[in-house]
Amino acid sequence: MSRPRIVIVGAGFAGYRTARTLSRLTRHQADISLLNPTDYFLYLPLLPQVAAGILEPRRVSVSLSGTLPHVRLVLGEADGIDLDGHTVHYTGPEGEEGTLPFDRLVLAAGSVNKLLPIPGVAEHAHGFRGLPEALYLRDHVTRQVELAAAADDRAEYAARCTFVVVGAGYTGTEVAAHGAMYTDAQVRKHPMRTGMRPRWMLLDVAPRVMPEMDERLSRTAERVLRQRGVDVRMGTSVKEATHDGVVLTDGSTVDTRTLVWCVGVRPDPLVESLGLPMERGRLLVDPHLQVPGRPELFACGDVAAVPDLNQPGQYTPMTAQHAWRHGKVCAQNVAASLGIGERRAYRHRDMGFVVDLGGAKAAANPLGLPMSGPAAGAVTRGYHLAAMPGNRVRVAADWLLDAVLPRQAVQLGLVRSWSVPLESSSPEVARVAGSPKRPGKATGSAGQRPDGEEAGTHPGGEPTRNHPGGEPAKGQPGGEPAKNEPSGEPAKGQPGGEPAKEQPGGEPAKNQPGGEPAKNQPGGEPAGSRSHGGRAKGGQSGSPRASGKPRRAVEAAGPRPARGGSGKPGKASRASGAGSAGKRPTAPSGPSRSAGPPTDPGPEPPANQPPPGPDIAPGPVKRTDGRAAEGDS
Repeated sequence: MSRPRIVIVGAGFAGYRTARTLSRLTRHQADISLLNPTDYFLYLPLLPQVAAGILEPRRVSVSLSGTLPHVRLVLGEADGIDLDGHTVHYTGPEGEEGTLPFDRLVLAAGSVNKLLPIPGVAEHAHGFRGLPEALYLRDHVTRQVELAAAADDRAEYAARCTFVVVGAGYTGTEVAAHGAMYTDAQVRKHPMRTGMRPRWMLLDVAPRVMPEMDERLSRTAERVLRQRGVDVRMGTSVKEATHDGVVLTDGSTVDTRTLVWCVGVRPDPLVESLGLPMERGRLLVDPHLQVPGRPELFACGDVAAVPDLNQPGQYTPMTAQHAWRHGKVCAQNVAASLGIGERRAYRHRDMGFVVDLGGAKAAANPLGLPMSGPAAGAVTRGYHLAAMPGNRVRVAADWLLDAVLPRQAVQLGLVRSWSVPLESSSPEVARVAGSPKRPGKATGSAGQRPDGEEAGTHPGGEPTRNHPGGEPAKGQPGGEPAKNEPSGEPAKGQPGGEPAKEQPGGEPAKNQPGGEPAKNQPGGEPAGSRSHGGRAKGGQSGSPRASGKPRRAVEAAGPRPARGGSGKPGKASRASGAGSAGKRPTAPSGPSRSAGPPTDPGPEPPANQPPPGPDIAPGPVKRTDGRAAEGDS
């Protein structure tokens, strides 16, 4: 008799804990497969420290294959689940397609960014859910300070030194606290930046900072923020965002080049396509984390509405604490369904929350005891070291080095603005130029904040699914002003601008030695009439996401037929998922593999996009809906 097959979708807090516990319980009596778009588990609570230059990215990334030796890791994104056929359809990182058969399925797909229908936000803001976004923010903040130091115009200097964070939950509060310390350290010792004072703003319509926490801890966090010069504005949010700034709900206008969106998250739309009972976007399960009527299906983490036995009639919130404990109970119940051990119901005891405010400052309430100051800082860092499933020594070493050495404020330019759009359905994976088409959303949340920030503290709902996802072209209404226009970016070769091509220090002209090859030449960029994705697999293109969000791949594609179009009941795919609005229209699909150029040197940047390099900001990106989008907001 063959061994039972267990498939876990997602390697966030819930999925990772499920895989690790199941591997221990089954003792090689079952085949366990973990489907995730990345090969690491991201400890998201420490992500603000990555953006602030305290921790290196790999410190908060725990290898899945290295810590789950008896679990088969499958890199890919689930784009359809056939419940009746007991299969999960997925697309790999290089566009390959596959299926995973299962006897038991655990859905732990996590959550995605929550967007609100505010004009300009999708075009000019960036989220904070994955490593690419953290690395981009670190480079962007460093670049703005450097450009401000060299600016002659005081208005431009002030705009570049202003950083706006929307959302005063755990994530937004920590980003503002660490960001203020980072920019202050950046300008403190630099001779060209004497007298510079970066300005950070924290906005939220909630009445106080971190409304989920005890009021005393909220006051502690707000006091620390104000001491560092952060402009905390409660009861205020963004009404409109443009390239040059934001208009607030109180009628004021703030000139800025940086808008960080930390409003909150929503459950992954994958579960919506299953056609099963839902609760506010989450899959309804019983206290044993099993879907009623589907004995083979379990769900945990952000995608599961788990009854709270301590508060009858309510469901456990979307927090990392709950997700981590969901994973352990889910693994025990999956093993029990295979005859190993006994089932148990999920019951949670609140252990408190910790918020790292940078330096020796923190706010914490372990076991309900409110703490602040250095004592809270010690408890907070001790908790993170204990909670991390790996890299503890490296994290502690980085903290020690940060305490005795100055931070390195350099921009590497590895992540561009267009590769981390706010409406990305997979914030844990950066959009790659010329990558193959991916017909689905990433299945695993890279991690969760301690609070999940699911509370609707901002006006409005989620944007319609055909909401514009890219940024308008320069010189267009709502877009970035054209170069040499008022408030616009200076032309190349002008003071404060990028040096002109073929000038000393500039970029060589195309077709010149060392320059970029001309379009339509061997090894060059394809002509504008081609789809800039480059390769549509056999002429077949992927389908839009059920949520209407653009895929990570930049190329345009037409509608893709549903997998296994047998119309079986119970089969679900993202393309057929229910939602609040229609699908995004797409452009005609690109050429087939056989229609490529004579030579294929590798992935190509999107049409109208400069090749990767150390330049300051990318150019416009050709969107899937035919609109041009400015690369850097």
